[in-house]
Amino acid sequence: MKRRPLSASFMKATGTLRMFFGPAQQGSTAGPVVYVDDEAQRMRQEQLEQWTVIRNADGSTYLTSKKDEQGEH
Repeated sequence: MKRRPLSASFMKATGTLRMFFGPAQQGSTAGPVVYVDDEAQRMRQEQLEQWTVIRNADGSTYLTSKKDEQGEH
């Protein structure tokens, strides 16, 4: 007995669900980008400011702590 691939089972299940829920919502990327400057955004920005992004010659990146660069631990 030949088993169906997992992808085939998944597609069958999503096809069945699509009958009930309809197709996925498709939007456009042409609209304006909305930037919300709320308290959560400010907190995330503060957290990001403690890191420095290092980019290697091969294009890979990693983060280092700014405290380590300043000699603090």
